[in-house]
Amino acid sequence: MTSSAMDERAAAVGSAVEQIKRLEAVGGVTRDALERIKAVVIALAERTELFPPEHFPIPEGSQGAIYRLSEEHDRRFALYASAGSAGKAQPPHNHTTWAVISGIYGDEHNVFYDRTDNRATPGIGRLARKGELTVRRGNACALMPDDFHTIEVVSAEPALHLHAYGMSLENLPERISFASSEGGAYRAFPANPNIVTPVVSPREVKAMLRDGGELALLDVREEGVFARSHLLFATPLPLSRLELDVAALVPRRSTRIVLIDDADGLAERAAALMMRVGYRNLAVLAGGVAAWRDAGYELFSGVHVPSKAFGEVVEHKTGTPNLSAQELKAKLDAGEKLVILDSRPMDEYRAMSIPGGVDCPGAELVRFVHDVAPSSDTLVVVNCAGRTRSIIGAQSLINAGVPHKVMALRNGTMGWHLARLELEYGASRRPPPPTLQGLAKARAAAEGVAARAGVRVIDDARLARFRAEADQRSLYVFDVRSPEEYAAGHLAGSRSAPGGQLVQATDAYVGTLNARLVLVDDDGIRSLMTASWLLQLGWDEVYAMPKALAGATLEAGAERRQVLSVETARPSTIAPKELKALLDRGEALVIDLGSSLHYRDGHIPGSRWAIRSRLAAVLPTLPALGQIAVTSSDGRIAELAALDLAALTKIPARALEGGTAAWRAAGLPLVSGAEHMTCPPEDVWYRPYDRAIDREAAMREYLSWEVDLVRQVERDGDARFRVLT
Repeated sequence: MTSSAMDERAAAVGSAVEQIKRLEAVGGVTRDALERIKAVVIALAERTELFPPEHFPIPEGSQGAIYRLSEEHDRRFALYASAGSAGKAQPPHNHTTWAVISGIYGDEHNVFYDRTDNRATPGIGRLARKGELTVRRGNACALMPDDFHTIEVVSAEPALHLHAYGMSLENLPERISFASSEGGAYRAFPANPNIVTPVVSPREVKAMLRDGGELALLDVREEGVFARSHLLFATPLPLSRLELDVAALVPRRSTRIVLIDDADGLAERAAALMMRVGYRNLAVLAGGVAAWRDAGYELFSGVHVPSKAFGEVVEHKTGTPNLSAQELKAKLDAGEKLVILDSRPMDEYRAMSIPGGVDCPGAELVRFVHDVAPSSDTLVVVNCAGRTRSIIGAQSLINAGVPHKVMALRNGTMGWHLARLELEYGASRRPPPPTLQGLAKARAAAEGVAARAGVRVIDDARLARFRAEADQRSLYVFDVRSPEEYAAGHLAGSRSAPGGQLVQATDAYVGTLNARLVLVDDDGIRSLMTASWLLQLGWDEVYAMPKALAGATLEAGAERRQVLSVETARPSTIAPKELKALLDRGEALVIDLGSSLHYRDGHIPGSRWAIRSRLAAVLPTLPALGQIAVTSSDGRIAELAALDLAALTKIPARALEGGTAAWRAAGLPLVSGAEHMTCPPEDVWYRPYDRAIDREAAMREYLSWEVDLVRQVERDGDARFRVLT
């Protein structure tokens, strides 16, 4: 399906639902109002080009399926496409809400009934036939909440009909069904129908990647599963974290979205949740990742692959100079004039670094180099943990025309470790504040690079226009300074995305391909340099605002993330010391839903680690205690999971206030290790240096994988890298 066609379906459905809502608000739930609603549903159903049969397949071994097209946050005004093969039928049943049904293609015969008994005898009733209609394209039937009808697909070919309801099918627990058209005994109608999402084929997704329209490919498997095999431009958005991350990754609710899983139901669960929080333009990749492979398309392992592949392509096309760990060590031992700049964020640098190296994250390199290496005969060596940020960092300085000799440390700290050289742990060296002279040189260099790359600079008025258009074009406003600078003061509505990390892991910040990206900073160096790299990565609409913060009203504090939960209730919580008392008495079980890495490093004694999206399968395996306490690293996932548990078990469940971090801050005990893990630890991708065993083998494998990405990206064919040479 093309970009315009998928967007047209979402727009047409949205328009129809808005009309239906207005008609009900004005006319109430009356037969006259339903007649007017019928006209809206018929008009939508007649647009058959919006409902291709391949998007609404009938599952093998089944006679039909119900596809969700729209559903409000409060489960009202639901619209479905019901697919059925010849012979699909339902006995007399009601809906307990109003319903309007119209045909898209195929014939569905309806017989209508009134219930005529006085309802004095539970489980028994009488029906009287009052009419019939074969619903097909061009007509419709309307039912009041107490009306009964039967349906049967009578056309030889499969049928697809639109069903509009005043309330979603999952929220109609009082429906009943009679076995006989005359009445008699009745039973509860199934309260949890299997409602699914329209599908798209791998071939269609491949076409979407090339049509230039906005597209979010969201892989809702856990990150560790994603890292084993995924589409090149898929964004990892684990179902376990969806409510926490989706608004930041995909801010525009009408974005064209394809959800990806292993054809195991995760995408359907994600679609239902996303529909209820306002996303309407949804489809699921038919057959999941395996279908993509079977169609002959390329699958990738690892994380942040587009950015890492780009780094390898940059080195391949520009010949970025590099030196090995042994060569660097020899230069250090010989006392040569050099400086080592580590292009990673401080937390990664502190974990392990090259002895003597200074932390200078990627977008800061051009800004600081003239001050940390004032003499042009100083060798500047840029390193990271592996390869990508070393290459991009070194090439940034080369592109900027610095007078120094610049080299990337081949294979970074992993290469240093594999050469049996000693790493430094816990370092915290930073460059001193840049001088005015150093900043002037850096700004001139950044402006030169930006001009070569075609970076467009915009002002406040242009940004205001982009914000006004954000319902039609996805907009991301990123503050590419350091997190500390962002917290001290930033533009309202901007997100913290340090420039080096934005280039290194673009998919961690931007979930919508072909979106607008606006980069802001206070001196232009970081926004211009970062924009130059994003344009080379293949992003067409990238804009810089070098003086965005000058004179602007700023907000202080860390980035505030919008949590899009379908729940309006707040979970019950428990304080750390209260939980400790319950545990001491053996009256509670703790389920830890934080990162498996964090759990391994330190968790509440006796707790069980699990993955939130798998709680339903895990619960029966856990000890039965009086109540459950749920924790996670900072408590946010725990709060969502406590509400999940209310629907899964009758055992009282409370979220630990502040999560495991609050438990630690209260001075309560933690234990390390990987005991009591109820799921495989595949919630996150384990970097080579996160591995407990075979660490060196994992490093060698990872470094070889990075180098091989160049050929794999060429086979895939969808990357649009434009490297400055």
